[in-house]
Amino acid sequence: MASKISVVLRPVKSIVVRFCPFETNVESTRKFLQRINHKNIQATNRNCEVTADVRHDGSEPVVDVKFADGDRLIMKGANLTTVEMLTALGSRCSAKDIKEEQKLKKSRH
Repeated sequence: MASKISVVLRPVKSIVVRFCPFETNVESTRKFLQRINHKNIQATNRNCEVTADVRHDGSEPVVDVKFADGDRLIMKGANLTTVEMLTALGSRCSAKDIKEEQKLKKSRH
């Protein structure tokens, strides 16, 4: 993967990556799980729980992200590339970080 996608998991509470390994459309979801478990990404939030839910039921690959503020991001991996999923998660996380910084600035003034 040539492009570096920045993912900071600070606002994330948990990530569940659910897939059936015998389906043909799971490659991007498996790669997402591999990338999200990388030590550099994990270091951005040690409290973020990453779970692999491997099933043998032909189910659709799904990434379910729960944020500390109660929001959820559900990505259906069958129709997305690994880069698209990482980019979506990264942009949602940075948007939440920016919101949090703005709240802190307002509370200080």
